[in-house]
Amino acid sequence: MISAALVKDLREKTGAGMMDCKKALVETNGNIEEAITWLREKGILKAQKKADRIAAEGVCHFTVKDHKALVFEVNSETDFVAKNQVFLDIVSEIGEAIINSQATNTEEALAVASAKGTVNDLLINATATIGEKISLRRVQVFEKTAADVFGTYNHMNGKIVVVSVVRGNNEVVAKDVCMHIAAMNPRFLNREQVDQDYLQKEREVLTQETINEGKPAHIVDRIVAGKVDKFLKTICLVDQAFVKNLDQTVGQYLQANQCEILSYVRLEVGEGLEKRKDDFAAEVMAAVNN
Repeated sequence: MISAALVKDLREKTGAGMMDCKKALVETNGNIEEAITWLREKGILKAQKKADRIAAEGVCHFTVKDHKALVFEVNSETDFVAKNQVFLDIVSEIGEAIINSQATNTEEALAVASAKGTVNDLLINATATIGEKISLRRVQVFEKTAADVFGTYNHMNGKIVVVSVVRGNNEVVAKDVCMHIAAMNPRFLNREQVDQDYLQKEREVLTQETINEGKPAHIVDRIVAGKVDKFLKTICLVDQAFVKNLDQTVGQYLQANQCEILSYVRLEVGEGLEKRKDDFAAEVMAAVNN
């Protein structure tokens, strides 16, 4: 009988998945050193060596269940792997496990149990199986009431995904707004949600710009106010010109359909991550020498 403590000990020593550790110990009658050798022979410990590599490709994904929506990103090192069905199946499996849990962020999601260990175990095993670092980030959960609908949009097979929560029973409007968000990437929902420090820095830049233009001092404030207003119309969702009808704003489109957007999230693969700079030849050599 292999104890949980023994499995935990092997996992801490190797970084291999829980199920792999248990199998290794079963195969070696509980001998830790032999189990480590078994894991090495199976190629599973390669996953640990890949932990510090850059994973900035991958897919963004959403899963909706009843009044709950989950949005997350799973990263790989190359776009080639991100299109692989094995990788995509793992993404779906992760989504199913998380949405059926109480997790609301990435840290909690990694500890969620699945049919094959925790979500973190799935990632470790996927890294070993696929041969690239596979990681999870940016897990967000949205909930709605019976008076709301979820809008969803998936662009280019998960390169960009958007989920919105819209008050009003109109899924077509909710999806239209998601498509707009995917295209225009607003920074904020409305003016009330704009970060004031961010806005103040922009105001200072616009003020100096206006002064440098040689405008009379007594009208600088008025000109800057106009520029700030124009700037806000470009970064606030409800103030942006609606991509399907540039003669009305997103807010006006929602209002015309008796709807109101309550929240949204837009994820684009690799945002904020360092991209690989290897050329194709280098990638091939890296694979050959791995």
